[in-house]
Amino acid sequence: MAQTESGTPSDSRTQAKQRRREQLIKATIKCVAKRGFSATTMADITREAGLSLGIVNLHFKSKDKLLLETLKYLSDEYRHHWENTLEKSGPAPADKLTAIVHLDFSKAICDRKKLAVWFAFWGETRSRPIYMKTCAEYDNHYVQVEAELFAEMLRDNDEIQHDPVILATTMDALIDGLWLDMVLTPTEVNRNQARNLVFNYLHTVLPDYFPPPSGTHV
Repeated sequence: MAQTESGTPSDSRTQAKQRRREQLIKATIKCVAKRGFSATTMADITREAGLSLGIVNLHFKSKDKLLLETLKYLSDEYRHHWENTLEKSGPAPADKLTAIVHLDFSKAICDRKKLAVWFAFWGETRSRPIYMKTCAEYDNHYVQVEAELFAEMLRDNDEIQHDPVILATTMDALIDGLWLDMVLTPTEVNRNQARNLVFNYLHTVLPDYFPPPSGTHV
């Protein structure tokens, strides 16, 4: 019987299984970014991962299951970064929104391969409701939290009349659009330019809280 204490063979097998799953998911990201959904095959993924088709079937059973797990992996990765960013940012709402913008155009998030895969999933949401459900759950949460941050600033300034939900939704839509530009025309817009465009929007709607963007950030 396999032992269950830390450092036992049972733990080693669990860790090895997790490594293979992540290896396959990362290979899927590379293949979908390069070939798109329809052109990506299980053979492409196994070749990219350097694993056998039997290993893929053992862990994911089908291409659809692997794709869904890849979407969940990307979603969980982003949420982990997002929550850590809010936790480590300053206490003021403007500090937190500023930190979110910096995160969205950081190297960890604003990676062309990952962005291409995100848009591939979003393009499939109409025909695959499970993708729509997964994406919407996360997106709705982010907009809700961001709207609450905008609302807190608006409560402190009676002279500014804005709908916090509209402010949050517009900011997210602007970021999504800039991400798409960076996928389709990577030489036209870089991370620093995109980030400053969002800060320019924030300065326009809430100038008392967000200074005009100046310089670049890495």
